[in-house]
Amino acid sequence: MSEEVKGTQIQWFPGHMTKTLRLMEAEIKNIDLVLVLLDARIPRSSLNPEIERVCAGKPKLYLLNKSDLADPSVTKQWVKALSGENSACIAVSSKKQGAANAVRAEIDKAIAPLLARRAAKGMQGAKTRIMLVGIPNVGKSTFINNFAGAKLAKAADRPGVTRGKQWITVPGYELLDMPGVLWKKFEDRTTATNLAFIGSIKDNVLDMEEIAANLIGEVHRLYPGKLAERYKLKPAQMEKTGYDLLAEIGRNRGMLISGGDIDYERAAIMVVDEFRASKLGNLTLEFPAEAEDEQTV
Repeated sequence: MSEEVKGTQIQWFPGHMTKTLRLMEAEIKNIDLVLVLLDARIPRSSLNPEIERVCAGKPKLYLLNKSDLADPSVTKQWVKALSGENSACIAVSSKKQGAANAVRAEIDKAIAPLLARRAAKGMQGAKTRIMLVGIPNVGKSTFINNFAGAKLAKAADRPGVTRGKQWITVPGYELLDMPGVLWKKFEDRTTATNLAFIGSIKDNVLDMEEIAANLIGEVHRLYPGKLAERYKLKPAQMEKTGYDLLAEIGRNRGMLISGGDIDYERAAIMVVDEFRASKLGNLTLEFPAEAEDEQTV
């Protein structure tokens, strides 16, 4: 990602996340399949290595959630990259009707060998036990409500809403919902910053001006046309970077304070909110390794 704005290291690992990892370790032996929700805009950064460690050896279905906000051509690449011998991947939007049916079909395909063994033993009625995991604010509660066909989980556009495990019974399945969990130490600043972009880290522990400047840098690098179109940026303005480009966006939007200075805080919050609401268009900030050097739109 762009290195034009550097700042203090982002860390956010409340105590309840340590408890969640321990609960996962205790429950995993009783689980038939793991559903891993990822954010389709940052699949790599939203794939928690701690969750991968705990769930190693279990069949996994990766759900690229919020795919309606991501670049569809890149999402197709990620579906292929995350599908393997013991894993499958599909793109979903938990807010849309029909998402649950697509997920059920993939679950049944992934556990077909298990269902065959149960049938041979006369256990056709046994429910499939599924663990649902992901980082904070990736849309797990919305997915649960869609999957169950009822409002069973509290959903909100902020991290940390779900704090304890809960078993949810739906026809044919027992679904174990685990709270969103980050990892104790991010391997690089890019991961932490990407998580901040999508709201997986609470905004009140972040420098929003720094986050916005970095976000602008990434969109400028990958989707310059969309950035220029959204904020009516002229070629001379597009030559600027970091805080200077944030200032140009604020100026174009009339975000001024007394004396004609730019209201950086207001401009920063606006840019981040508009990215999260997909007002800049369908964007993906990460690509599979083989495609990383090819994408500039």
